[in-house]
Order: sequence, then structure tokens, then C-alpha cells
Amino acid sequence: MLYSLHELAYHSATPFRFGAQLARQFWSSPLNPVADTALGRTAYASAELFEGLTRRYGKPEWGLETVTVADRPVRTTEQVVWSSPWCRLVRFARNVGDLKRAGKPAAAPAVLIVAPLSGHYATLLRGTVEVFLQDHDVYVTDWTNARQVPMLEGRFDFFDYIDHVRTMLGVIGPRAHVVGVCQPGPPVLAACALMAEDEDPNRPASMTFMGSPIDARLSPTVTNQLAEEKPFTWFKSNMIHTVPWPYPGFGRRVYPGFVQLYSFMSMNEDKHVDAHWRYFQDLVEGDGDGAQKHEEFYDEYLSVLDLTEEFYLQTIDIVFQQHLLPRGLLEHRGRKVDLTKITDIGLMTVEGAKDDISGVGQTQAAHGLCPSLPDERRMLYVHPEVGHYGVFNGRRFRDDIYPRVRDFIALNEALCAVPERPAAAA
Repeated sequence: MLYSLHELAYHSATPFRFGAQLARQFWSSPLNPVADTALGRTAYASAELFEGLTRRYGKPEWGLETVTVADRPVRTTEQVVWSSPWCRLVRFARNVGDLKRAGKPAAAPAVLIVAPLSGHYATLLRGTVEVFLQDHDVYVTDWTNARQVPMLEGRFDFFDYIDHVRTMLGVIGPRAHVVGVCQPGPPVLAACALMAEDEDPNRPASMTFMGSPIDARLSPTVTNQLAEEKPFTWFKSNMIHTVPWPYPGFGRRVYPGFVQLYSFMSMNEDKHVDAHWRYFQDLVEGDGDGAQKHEEFYDEYLSVLDLTEEFYLQTIDIVFQQHLLPRGLLEHRGRKVDLTKITDIGLMTVEGAKDDISGVGQTQAAHGLCPSLPDERRMLYVHPEVGHYGVFNGRRFRDDIYPRVRDFIALNEALCAVPERPAAAA
């Protein structure tokens, strides 16, 4: 019912949104003699703000046709190298000629960036991917909005997620490197443990976890406390809703992206209100740079996707309530996930001292859970100034965190003697 009411509210606002669009055009027209007055700019800002708050934000584009490598532009080609109804494995192949002009080798370590499946599209990691492209052959998991998947495609749960990670590492080939950003930590670590036990030739050479709830019992945040305080039945009764017609996933039970978005925004309500007030003021004052930065952030932040009921509820149960992985009790398809089997996969953890989603200690717990790994293949880093988002994006990520991750990947690439693989488009 909530999903249908949400859709009704959106469509009911259509006439007003259309009126705001007309008003925006009128008050910004160069033919309007009062457009560049206090009255005109205020009217334009009001219409722009209303339209932005009521419109639907679709899946953003990656927009990575060109990246900067060694201060030189390098063209990239977005390639879908594998797909399922639930995910596309996207590779950003770098142009060989451009790399040569930038003084970079055509081959580079292959890195699978596992994007979080927690409400936002993988494009939230655009900045992360862009930085990694300086030195790596980058692949990223592009998860599908559950409301776009027909019921005939079946279920997608926590264990399917593990299988997807393992399959995608197999597609990339032997001894790639995997980077799990936030939510993927537990299932990626489980996939690596299973591959290690099987001596799978495609097991990664290293795994890096950034702001991940490996052991959510440590330094609990507001998010963790909510998951622990509410009974499991509360989440099933209050957070799960049915996809309405005419979406392809009509009838599917999901955790809607808009519910996740409202939950996160309510945690920092004052911050978002202030941001939109500053945006309004920037529009009135004609500060295009300030307004553009706001639009770029919220165009991404307000673009959300739905999660399947089974994946969301199992994540709550396995990761945040029973803590099965850190307690050594997680089973996958009837098989125990044994983290002690990880002996030759480098492990790096990155945390932010100001992270209010995954508290300090939750990610680095992975080190204690992998006792068979030698010390020379470990790295633990806590940045003193960043919060959750800053762990994988922004200036401090580029300047402080990424160089450490890059060097750690290079170390483990050398330790594994990974054969050279092509990493660029012709």
C-alpha cells in the first residue's frame, strides 16, 4: 500500500511540477525584462527548488568517457562483460594509445569494485572508479533495481550475492583484486573464503574493505542499534512493500529505495534542510558554481533502487542481528564459511574515524577473523578526518587513502606473480 501511495503522490504532483517548469523557463528567459532582478531570481529559484524536490531521479549515467591519467586525458569504453537479471559486470577499458601518450603501460592489475547494494545505484562510486582507473583495469558491479526485474526471474538473496561475486571474479580471471565498499564486506569476504578453500585459481590476489560492517557488534552506530533493537518481524512488517503496476517487477516484494532514502535523510534532517536553503540562496544570488555542486550531489543521492525482500531481510538477520560471519556460524548452501582457509589473499581494511554508518572497528575486525594470513599481506588504515562517504570518495580519498590501496594492490600483485593481462581498449 505504501508503495502505491508513494506513486500516487508523485503522479498527483505532475501538474504542479509542470507549472514549475514553465515558471522556471519564464523567469530565466533572456526576453523577460525582470528576469535578472531580485524578484525574477527569487521566482526562478522557487520554481527550480520545487521541481527538483518533486521530480523522479532515474539511474544516473557513469559519465566516464574520459579520465585523467598522469595529467593526460585517457578515453575509456564502457563494456558489459557479463550480466544476470540482477547485475551487470561493467569494465571501463582504457584506450591503449592514450595510455602510451600518458606514459602508462597498457596492462594493469585488474580490480573488481563491488558496489553496495543498499539503496543507491553503483554510479555513487563514480569518483571511486575514476580514481582507480589511473592505475588499474577496473570492473564494477552494476546492480539492478529490483522493481525492474520480472517475477519470472525468481529470487535474489544474500547467498545469490555471494555466488554473483564469485562468478564475476571467475569472469575477470586469475588473481584479480577485489574492493568491497560498505555493504558488500561480509558477502565478499565469504566468497573469498570459499574460493580459498577450493583453491580456486580465480580467487583474488587481494581484498580491500572500505567502511564495511564485517562485525557490526563493534562500535555500534545508530544504524546498527536500530537493526539490533527492532525484532526481525518489525522489519518484515514495516519495511517490505509490493511493487505496483506498471513496473516490470509488479508484484515483487521489495525494500523500496525511497524508504531507505527517507531513513538516511532523517538521520541528518537539519543538514539536508540547510543544504537546500543554501541552494535556494545560491540561485537567488546567481552563484552558479554553488548551485551546480548541490545539483550534482543530490542528482546522485536522490537516485535510489529497490532491494528484494529476501536479500534485505537476510542481510538484517545475518549481518546485523545474528552476526553469523564474525561468530564463525555462516553457512553457504549447506557449507560452513571458514575464514581460516584464507592464506594467500592480501587483506586491507580502510575506516573513517568519523564514520556514522560503520563504526571504527567493524571493518578491521576482518583481520582477527583471518588468522592464517601472514602479516606482510595485511594493512589496516583508519583515516582520522573522514566519515562514511569520505572513505571511498572525495579529496582525502584521492590524496590519502587511494595511494595506500594502490600500493597494497601492487604489493600483492607482485607476491602472486600475476601474469600480464590486457587492460585497455584498442
